[in-house]
Amino acid sequence: MTTEHVAETMTVRALVDDLARRLSQGSRGSPSGIAEPTSEAREIIAALYDVPRFWPSMNGDVGVDAATLSRARNAADKRIQGAPLAYAVGRASFRHLTLDVDERVLIPRPETEELVDLVLRETRGTDGGIAIDVGTGSGAIAISLATEGRFSRVYGTDISLDALAVARRNVETSSSLLRAPVKMLHGSFLGAFSDVRARVIVSNPPYIAWSEAASLPASVRDWEPAVALFSGADGMTATARLVREAAEVLVPGGLLALEVDARRASLVVELVSREQRLHAIRVELDLTGRERFVLARRQDPTTGGGRG
Repeated sequence: MTTEHVAETMTVRALVDDLARRLSQGSRGSPSGIAEPTSEAREIIAALYDVPRFWPSMNGDVGVDAATLSRARNAADKRIQGAPLAYAVGRASFRHLTLDVDERVLIPRPETEELVDLVLRETRGTDGGIAIDVGTGSGAIAISLATEGRFSRVYGTDISLDALAVARRNVETSSSLLRAPVKMLHGSFLGAFSDVRARVIVSNPPYIAWSEAASLPASVRDWEPAVALFSGADGMTATARLVREAAEVLVPGGLLALEVDARRASLVVELVSREQRLHAIRVELDLTGRERFVLARRQDPTTGGGRG
């Protein structure tokens, strides 16, 4: 029987078994294989078909085309090498979106979904204005704000041209969902926005100190882009610069929303409080109760609004 014929006649059930065998055998770098190979095989298939995790168990007789078979086997091989699942299958779920991801961008996390929730809640009841996502990576935040929020335009900016290539592809694939135009710009922090004033500046900036690299899981340290993870000797370099520049770009009353390292939330609050043009500073908890988000508002110089 030829390989082509196998590919044409293989079912989802047979593919689960095929992947599970691959995953259990391991490789030189991971001789013990994956701990739960059958469950992992189903996850790979569900991700490739963009369906719930139970779908492969309920649809075992569905035929698998040659392209999906090849992608599934490649994904299993990458998982054996230690790649995170999102990189292995080339996609990740974020809110209502399915985004393309690879080693050029950070894998979007559930905490960042909560950051989007906070921005949407803080801007509810108002329309228009510009939102800027700094360090956009895959474009997850920017695209979510453009599809769920009520902005006149959304920008994403990144210092990495590789990341912007991924983000722009995700904008294209999400185009039918967009309620506002999205533009991706190359640049460092807010350098590209000297003539723009924003209603919202949001960011999940790098916030890990270089000295902490060894403590990261191998799936993060060895696979995700360093430029999206590390920020100087204390993990605060990017945040400090972003706070300074945001105060220049935000309109009066505009929102600054940051995802932060839970261990450094108090340091970020202290940093923001030193910027006299920002006030109404507060910390929000993530779903696990950690101090994960710092929010602030741009002072309105015409009213002399107090800090708080």
